[in-house]
Amino acid sequence: MLAKLLRFEDRQQERICMYNKTIDDMMGDNREKQIIDIREQADYDKETYPGAIHLYWEDMEKDIENRTDVCLKYISKEKPVYLICYTGQKSMDLAYELNAMGYEVYSLESGFRSYLRYKLTRLMENEVVVKDKYKEVERSIVKKFRKEIWRKFTKAINEYELIKDGDKIAVCISGGKDSMLMAKLFQELYRHGRQNFEVVYLVMNPGYNEMNYQTILDNAKLLNVPITVFESEIFDIVADEGDSPCYLCARMRRGHLYSKAQELGCNKIALGHHFDDVIETILMGMLYGAQIQTMMPKLHSTNFQGMELIRPLYLVRERDIIHWKDYNGLNFIQCACRFTESCASCGGTEKGSKRAEIKELIRRLSEKNPVIEKNIFRSVENVNLSTVIAYKQKGEKHHFLDNY
Repeated sequence: MLAKLLRFEDRQQERICMYNKTIDDMMGDNREKQIIDIREQADYDKETYPGAIHLYWEDMEKDIENRTDVCLKYISKEKPVYLICYTGQKSMDLAYELNAMGYEVYSLESGFRSYLRYKLTRLMENEVVVKDKYKEVERSIVKKFRKEIWRKFTKAINEYELIKDGDKIAVCISGGKDSMLMAKLFQELYRHGRQNFEVVYLVMNPGYNEMNYQTILDNAKLLNVPITVFESEIFDIVADEGDSPCYLCARMRRGHLYSKAQELGCNKIALGHHFDDVIETILMGMLYGAQIQTMMPKLHSTNFQGMELIRPLYLVRERDIIHWKDYNGLNFIQCACRFTESCASCGGTEKGSKRAEIKELIRRLSEKNPVIEKNIFRSVENVNLSTVIAYKQKGEKHHFLDNY
């Protein structure tokens, strides 16, 4: 059995060596070549490698399996072909199959992420662009996105009393679009009048791969965010937790952030959850957890005395964050989780998860009625206890028959 596994690993390694090419290899191939983006159409439409055509990977697999040429007829046998997927895994499988059919096909190592990484690296080499880039981003927040982002950010801070005089806040940056925007918003808040608090921009490295980690560091430099980095081994610890390490990983990450923030003298941590996270959480609780609850704008830590968690993007829509990112030509890591980044079909996104199902459900409902999202959000602000069968308060359950 062991010998079979070793032979299988050897074959896999051989395939990687034969058909896997880095972004530098691809760009250094001076022959006339064909580049094919095999991600979903929406992702291809949003951004792709210059000159790439689109063929969806599932359609290509069907062609190979059924021996048809609906897609394959568009692939050249006269020139080298490079496939780009999300992470490089699905393109590797297809490259192996297509080479066996007589094509010269290569898989782009690390997929489309490697192209984005290449773009960011080239950008960082231009000192003039780097110097001015963060200023453009800052102007866009208070001008172009004043209504959609800036005002909603300040409204949440005032409405939910998220910042008090003398606070020292650890703004927790995961490297995604939400937390990086939150960091810039705190800088703008301090610059535009509110100077009654201190901020530490905190980055925890729980075991990111080298590409994701360097992307976080480069984006922080590009956006002029002075980050404080600390290491942990959370990804290694939860690696043996079977099929569902997410809960333990989230708990451990939160605990490490609280602990480091407290060590740095902070009394609050700020997380980048937004309006869409809130309404998705409400529906997930109802449909999958049989309970009514929400993601609170702030809450006291139960394990770290005197610490508090705040969510300053509580009223900001995800679509506006994406618009801000695209408007400024920024590229952040989508998901740094070791367990989802290897998913060949989703590219480290939430596709296929319960949250993705809820997101899609809300999208379909909102197409029919545009007030659906706001109504979900407000539903937990308008709870009538007289019409609730039972509820819990401070761990104690109350039933309507108690006072019937």
